[in-house]
Amino acid sequence: MSMVFAVVLIALVFTYINGFHDTANSIATVVATKVLTPGQAVILAAITNLIGALWGTAVAKTIAAGLIDTHVVAAGSQLLICALGAATVWNLLTWWLGLPSSSSHALVGALVGAAIAASGDNFAAIIWSQGGDHWWQGKGVIPKVVVPMVVSPLLGFVMGFLLMGALYALLGWFSSQSGPLRRLGRTPFVNSFFGKAQIVSASAMGLAHGMNDAQKSMGIIALALAGATAAGQFDSLPSWLGFLRIHGSADGGFDVPAWVAVVCALTMAGGTAGGGWRIIKTLGHKMVKLHPINGFAAEGSSAAVILTASALGVPVSTTHNVSASIMGVGAAKRWNAIRWSVVERMVWAWILTLPVTALLAYGAVRLAQALS
Repeated sequence: MSMVFAVVLIALVFTYINGFHDTANSIATVVATKVLTPGQAVILAAITNLIGALWGTAVAKTIAAGLIDTHVVAAGSQLLICALGAATVWNLLTWWLGLPSSSSHALVGALVGAAIAASGDNFAAIIWSQGGDHWWQGKGVIPKVVVPMVVSPLLGFVMGFLLMGALYALLGWFSSQSGPLRRLGRTPFVNSFFGKAQIVSASAMGLAHGMNDAQKSMGIIALALAGATAAGQFDSLPSWLGFLRIHGSADGGFDVPAWVAVVCALTMAGGTAGGGWRIIKTLGHKMVKLHPINGFAAEGSSAAVILTASALGVPVSTTHNVSASIMGVGAAKRWNAIRWSVVERMVWAWILTLPVTALLAYGAVRLAQALS
């Protein structure tokens, strides 16, 4: 039973790290455009992350019962501890290097690697693709992780490019008019208007981040508790600790308890308040120079993609979507406005995240097995 509580504790540590690691994703643009100070932006992100984390559990259910065979987890909590450890190591490494990598893909990659090792190299322990009339309705790593890993950043890029292009066209039209309409296309008014509008888009981004990322840790904790319940580890618990038991349904699914959602939401908000200034520098300053109108377009585009994915229970990467939206906004201005050398480093971090965390978790499980 102590192993189960260790999983819960480590999952909350991961959630806290995810909070300050990915804080930059939701506030980098609003800080870079000087609409809010770093302190104000962190407070805004913490509050909106908290609200988003409590808004639904679709993503949590995907992580808990839609990626790996829950019977593998029921055999012991060692798998989850190794997976969380591998994902946390990768998050801290990329945070130290200032690379906006994906906490989501780090966790999924680690879960896959750990499950394969814990099942004796049985790849059937992974739900690769299963059921559903449409890809978003089924389960599995391919429809829920691999496909969105490619599609969602592309959508973010295209939406950022189109929205920014439309705004440029609108401002150009205003500038060609006479009288009051002409004033709407002038820089002082544009900066003032979109400075206010960016607070709304930054709030939407924070909401989207909490709604998607915090739910991943909820799923891990629920998975650990459901596995312990199935294994009979909680049979001797006193009645007042009955809330720890999570019973699965016939199809292997289960609900995420409200107390798990609240604890994870508060932990994510606390981590968010810690900030993540290294990644803010990369996203907000190094990749492309941003103005309030650019920040609004980038945040609005990425928030739309992430909120849609969250409603469908798809655990997408906040990092990838924000970064891709910023690239799309920069490309709408001019193609060479983007510093492609910085983008190249980020893309390598994206490509390596899944296989590296899978190998780290696989090795950790094997080492733990050898020592036990």
